[in-house]
Amino acid sequence: MGRNVKRRAQPRRPFLGSAMVLSALVLSAMVFSAMVFSGQALAGPLACGDLAGLARPDLRIDRAEAVPAGTLPADNPARAALTGAARAKAALPAHCLVEGTIDPRTGVGGVPYGTGFQLRLPEAWNGRFLFQGGGGLDGVVGEALGAIPVSGATAAPALLRGYAVVSTDSGHRGRDNADAAFGLDQQARIDFAYGAIGTVTREAKALVAARYGRPPAKAYFMGCSNGGRSALMAATRFPTAFDGIVAGAPAFRLSRAALGQIWDTRSFLDAAPKDPEGRPILAEALSPADLTLVADAVLKACDAADGLADGSVEAVSTCRFDPGSLACPGEKTATCLKPAQVEALRRAFEGARDGQGRPVYASWAWDPGIAAPGWRAWKLGTSRTGTANARNVTLGPAAIANYFLTPPDPGFDALRFDFDRDTPRIAETAALNDPTGTFLSTFTARGGRLLVYQGVADPVFSARDLVDHWQELARHNGGAQDLSASARLFLVPGMTHCGGGPALDDFDPLSAIESWVERGEAPDRLIARGTAFPGRTRPLCPFPQEARYQGGEPDRGESFACRAP
Repeated sequence: MGRNVKRRAQPRRPFLGSAMVLSALVLSAMVFSAMVFSGQALAGPLACGDLAGLARPDLRIDRAEAVPAGTLPADNPARAALTGAARAKAALPAHCLVEGTIDPRTGVGGVPYGTGFQLRLPEAWNGRFLFQGGGGLDGVVGEALGAIPVSGATAAPALLRGYAVVSTDSGHRGRDNADAAFGLDQQARIDFAYGAIGTVTREAKALVAARYGRPPAKAYFMGCSNGGRSALMAATRFPTAFDGIVAGAPAFRLSRAALGQIWDTRSFLDAAPKDPEGRPILAEALSPADLTLVADAVLKACDAADGLADGSVEAVSTCRFDPGSLACPGEKTATCLKPAQVEALRRAFEGARDGQGRPVYASWAWDPGIAAPGWRAWKLGTSRTGTANARNVTLGPAAIANYFLTPPDPGFDALRFDFDRDTPRIAETAALNDPTGTFLSTFTARGGRLLVYQGVADPVFSARDLVDHWQELARHNGGAQDLSASARLFLVPGMTHCGGGPALDDFDPLSAIESWVERGEAPDRLIARGTAFPGRTRPLCPFPQEARYQGGEPDRGESFACRAP
């Protein structure tokens, strides 16, 4: 028979329901983040694997593991971000790799959403943090290496310099960075436009602090294209989050640039020959030889204005060109353009307009980069059929239908866009998405520094549009001289989108912004080189200054001075 055992009475413990547990976790996270941002000392450092223990219902950590020093595998997508010397020395340092998702949720149509991120924390940390901007419509988590976002750059990526680097998909997962399906979800739009910058920065800084036992001494943001747009968003919507920001080819009026893409495609289709089924062949609107003819004519008109005829137009502000000068007097030959080609170029370069002739998007600068493969890839493509493969055609229309139009209209035919009726339909997305703000008082008062660069021959975002914005920035921030104390714009002659073209596209904006933020060394010039002109160096000058030849060895940067036009 069993014995009856009298149990000692146990004190009653309060029951913590799931809501209370969640509240306690969130409160703990808030206290931790507050300590990070206030610079208070934290317990630690934590071992890499222990970072997984910081997961919460609103912060899923899928991976936290130590990675030994070594090179990237040949099939790693991140190798594409490294070019030239940077690829040759891409031996990654030993580091901690963290991957996870912030605010996982189920969105419109039952689609899973959340802000994915990758964070790499080097063992030999230099005390700095870098937010790596994405590209296209994001939707993929890029390898967090902090590669210089210029295609010709040979400078080492930030991770190899000792930076902790984070990347993100900006709140949605797509098939690729052209997938615009996320535009059907309200929160996903907000996260892509700007929200993910704040959430990823907060969580990444907290993880950095937990790993090393102290928060970053300095925080930087660097990106090109949509990553450049995000960089400007960081300056205008999160003015206390970063000390230095590099914005390359920023899509600061992305909503209007998308309409410019439609305008350009229509203009060139009007000049295109047709296939046997009667479909226009976009790529044949202007042949490579035709664009070389235009590029040579631009050089003849503008090259020597900087004091030296050398195959590059440094005097950007004074370059004037009329494609009508190449119009054929009769039949088309190799030395002239058909009237329809001249008209297509004029319409495209004058910029998109509504039915009353009012600008919808900016005009474009004439530059010999028009003959570069990178220019053709966006505007015309290479397809010899009626199915165009120009990026303006393959990327733009879905983005307009699903993201830029409010409400989204998945069945919308972007090539039938009415610039009078439909332009107002992008206003709501533009208000979220386009960092056109000019009020930077908090960012600049705390010592924030902004460095922007833009290719003059960029076929995606008009250099003239950015120049107009820069002049507005100056008007709203005490004038050009006052603005230059905290923000500088560098135009790159010949460069297409984020690098390429007949340009000197090998320069290092990360070192420049670091020197400016930490040592007060404002970038009076950026020395650039590039494979398009072997052995040549030139200064990239802060707007409105331009490089002018002063005499001496033509291929040496020291022979040029930065002067106002």
